[in-house]
Amino acid sequence: METVRRVLKRRILGRKIKNVNVLYDKIVESDLDDFKKILPGLTFQDILRRGKWLIFDLGDYYLCSHLRMEGKYFIKPSSEEIVKHEHIIFSLDDNNDLRYHDTRKFGRMDLVKKEDLEKVEGVHKQGIEPISDDLTKEYLYEKFKKSNKYIKTLLLDQTIISGLGNIYADEVLFGASIKPTRRGNSIKLNECQKIVDASRKIILKAMEEGGTTIRSYTSSLGVTGNYQNFLMVHQRKGEECKVCHNIIKKITVDGRGTYYCSKCQH
Repeated sequence: METVRRVLKRRILGRKIKNVNVLYDKIVESDLDDFKKILPGLTFQDILRRGKWLIFDLGDYYLCSHLRMEGKYFIKPSSEEIVKHEHIIFSLDDNNDLRYHDTRKFGRMDLVKKEDLEKVEGVHKQGIEPISDDLTKEYLYEKFKKSNKYIKTLLLDQTIISGLGNIYADEVLFGASIKPTRRGNSIKLNECQKIVDASRKIILKAMEEGGTTIRSYTSSLGVTGNYQNFLMVHQRKGEECKVCHNIIKKITVDGRGTYYCSKCQH
């Protein structure tokens, strides 16, 4: 998401929205009539990010966008035919479109006045960023110590840590030498520090490499990450651990495919 944010900033800042075409209105959570009436004439002034939310600064308004699992942004000439799964088309003043493409239609957009940003439920509940100095062992210990949930599940809880997805949760737990099926209340304070350290190291490296591309992700934005080349466990079932040469296992933890090394993680 950080990579997408940076690329979009280079491509659309200063561009004015001429028209909005909504082809699948369930993606829009705010009033649809207001959405289509207010956006034309507004200019992209900045693009922020809160966890997995992109927040487009449009002056008096924020357009909050969550891509969920399959959402993508494309920039295409306005003359180019609209294709299947392009659900929201922002026509810009340079004869290009910013097109939101979502195969599964899970993504969401919400247009709000700036003072109402914290009223967007998914935004105000976001936890601490993995690379923030506010992510401390004490913070995590307080979140984990009363929970009987799996530690993998807790790392995916966006109200605790904002921005760790399934891939990075596996990698963080490997980096911290913690088995994904440990219960939150079994995690010691020193292990919380290991999670903090691993989160920071892995996310900074992933940002440097442009994120992780597991499935084919083709976009006119040119967003194709390289961090998949550095993965230690995720999607490496049956392969040797790069540290101990044990065979990587795959299990399901609360419905999420989870990869780990039974020798390195305990």
